[in-house]
Amino acid sequence: MRGMMVLYLALIAALPVALLAMVVPVNSYRAQGIEALDCDGPMSVLMYAVPALLIYGAGAILLYRDRRRRFHVVAALCCLLVFCSLGWKVASALRESYGSASIEACASS
Repeated sequence: MRGMMVLYLALIAALPVALLAMVVPVNSYRAQGIEALDCDGPMSVLMYAVPALLIYGAGAILLYRDRRRRFHVVAALCCLLVFCSLGWKVASALRESYGSASIEACASS
């Protein structure tokens, strides 16, 4: 039981990082209303999203494995929801960074 308490505390502690990863724009120029390519890459998103992906992915697996209590299954589904939304954000950041227009325009800089 003590292990589950530590897991829940880790999930709660990682929630601000996950929320920050979801809020950080993929293209900072487009977020300001400028139609331009962002040649900085996806690091602004990946810096926050990768640790949160690891924590919430592990949380979903570990909580789902312990199906004795219904609350663990509900918490596992919530972790899976956060994991999928973070994965979607990472995929869109990588697609933005490694698209054909981005490769051609950012290669010279």
